[in-house]
Amino acid sequence: MTALAAEALGAEDLVALVRRYNPRSNGRLIAEAFDYGRAMHEGQFRHSGEPYFTHPVAVAEILAGQQLDDATIVTALLHDTIEDTKSTYAEIERRFGTEIAVLVDGVTKLTNLQLSSTETQQAENFRKLFIAMSRDVRVILVKLADRLHNMRTIKAMRPEKQGKKARETMEIYAPLAGRMGMQWMREELEDLAFRVLNPEGRASIIRRFITLQKEAGDVIPRITGDMRLELEKAGIAAEVFGRAKKPYSIWRKMQEKQLTFSRLSDIYGFRVIVPSEMDCYRALGAIHQRWRAVPGRFKDYISQPKSNGYRSIHTTVSGRDGKRVEVQIRTRAMHDVAETGVAAHWSYRDGVRAENPFAVDPTKWIAQLTEQFDSEEDHESFLEAVKLEMYSDQVFCFTPKGDVVKLPRGATPIDFAFAIHTRIGSGCVGAKIDGLRVPLWTRIKNGQSVEIITAEGQVPQPTWLDIAITGKAKAAIRRSLREQDRARFIRLGRELARAAFENVGKKATDKALDTAAKRLRLRERDEVLARMGSAELTARDVVQAVYPDLAPRETGEIDSGRAVIGLAPGQSFERAPCCQPLPGERIVGITWRGRGVVVHAIDCEALAAFEDQPARWLDLHWSTGTHPPVYAVTLDVTIGNDAGVLGRVCTLIGEQKANISNLEFVDRKPDFYRLLIGVDLRDAEHLHSVVSALEAESDVAAVDRFRDPSAAGPPEARAS
Repeated sequence: MTALAAEALGAEDLVALVRRYNPRSNGRLIAEAFDYGRAMHEGQFRHSGEPYFTHPVAVAEILAGQQLDDATIVTALLHDTIEDTKSTYAEIERRFGTEIAVLVDGVTKLTNLQLSSTETQQAENFRKLFIAMSRDVRVILVKLADRLHNMRTIKAMRPEKQGKKARETMEIYAPLAGRMGMQWMREELEDLAFRVLNPEGRASIIRRFITLQKEAGDVIPRITGDMRLELEKAGIAAEVFGRAKKPYSIWRKMQEKQLTFSRLSDIYGFRVIVPSEMDCYRALGAIHQRWRAVPGRFKDYISQPKSNGYRSIHTTVSGRDGKRVEVQIRTRAMHDVAETGVAAHWSYRDGVRAENPFAVDPTKWIAQLTEQFDSEEDHESFLEAVKLEMYSDQVFCFTPKGDVVKLPRGATPIDFAFAIHTRIGSGCVGAKIDGLRVPLWTRIKNGQSVEIITAEGQVPQPTWLDIAITGKAKAAIRRSLREQDRARFIRLGRELARAAFENVGKKATDKALDTAAKRLRLRERDEVLARMGSAELTARDVVQAVYPDLAPRETGEIDSGRAVIGLAPGQSFERAPCCQPLPGERIVGITWRGRGVVVHAIDCEALAAFEDQPARWLDLHWSTGTHPPVYAVTLDVTIGNDAGVLGRVCTLIGEQKANISNLEFVDRKPDFYRLLIGVDLRDAEHLHSVVSALEAESDVAAVDRFRDPSAAGPPEARAS
């Protein structure tokens, strides 16, 4: 079969598709790119056996569906030529111009990124991704369409390749599509990845949908008809559409809210498209007059748009038979942005660029992203900032003067204070929300007014790192903490470096430390020493940065009695059962009269009870070196209810040299089990290995670290 016969679209078909929304399109340019791409890929085939060129054509078709400009369509047709054929940048530039050559080259560079590799490489690749976006967002639009078509045809790949691509899609590309406002693409990418990563879970959701439809009938036409009737009565011209939510969206809500399918509300969504902004509020009134609104489920993104340009009114009402349904009300222009996001900035109608007043200029928010990420000094902070920016929804709160502050969902008064000014954040000693004094770890909700109380001489506290969630606040707190303890940490770090380098037969000279700073992307050698002293860098990391081929010699396992540094002579300790801290994690101690010290993870919720007793807090660190696997940690695991699954899970844990000390079933469903597994581990890295092995198992739906705040309390109370 020839390439042309196998293609879903021919050159003339694609040109006609583009000319439907852009009659002034350069059909000759698109046809020439089509012929050139087909010739370059001649003789190449996909895993499915189809001619390879069917893929670039499909990507171009997806982008034509977004009504994008000629340069983007041509880039889609040529996006793999530099990477996979004898074509070159110079040849593309000569034939199709500099603009298209730059776009094709940008997509080629993104294709080479390994976005799911090690943390350091992932941070670097994210930087490259955002640099590419800042130059021309159309590069990302082509890459997203490329990933969408690959996910639609993923069954032709090997199972292990499917898993890798699906995880990468779920972690990177789907959130990126959402952050760019392309909600339809995000939902489809998530569902296609969900089909690969958890086919049993997805099939279970679909089976329950089918059962629900058999019992209640198809409620969508009935509710849609009712809404149209009410809006007609109110004299509002409106289009009404209804749909069942995607399986992955339902699964995520079930996991987040710990609900079964039968208890889950608003699994149906409805969109009301009206002519004007005023009609949005009139339609809202008509719907609330006819159906009862669900308290706490109203959001007005028209008066407070999302940063990606999204505008709509969201409300949830009790519909027929008491069923909850979500209703989104917007104008046609708002709807276009909601569907296509930043792609609306390049979309064409009737041969001219569509002027959509709600479309966000993508260069502005990408420039803000790039500026924020460039200020981050290390990979951990950078990745934290990226993921918060890409994955989080937003809340809108107010200063006492009425100014609006946008923060990620889950933000606290600490985040609010640093969002206003670093000086306000650093001096924060308390906060009021809606006039009432609240703890600093309180989560801010939409519409609340926040007032920050400051005091002279106040400086950021270590516990704030686990209260704050924004990258800006965390970065400022880290900087302040490093400055406060810098001299002490440098002295301690120098001793740690001396011992670590001597352990591999080397010396921690200034030149060696300068080399470590350069390779770890830190400013100077003192920064390396300070981070070693504060346990942000391990001695092993520093040695390997200078001598990557030398592994530190084993020093033997650390005796459990001297596993913690910072205790007084003869002072005993025990790990808090509420948070089960591990070597490698930041810890603090709480003293108990006559009972020694209880060691907590720095982010343990139980520490809130001791916030007004600073004299009982001890600054502790784990000893560096190899710890024995004696630290019990409880994992919360959800697995498929199939023969042999539990045995495979136990085998996977054993293969990671971890011992199972306890196993308790806490929830049994017809298709899934949830259980708590007690595992004895060495350190946080050992925990990561176990969790990674379990997450890679297709029959494991979820793995989380189980923490129980109710287990906190004085040792004597737990012992009784």
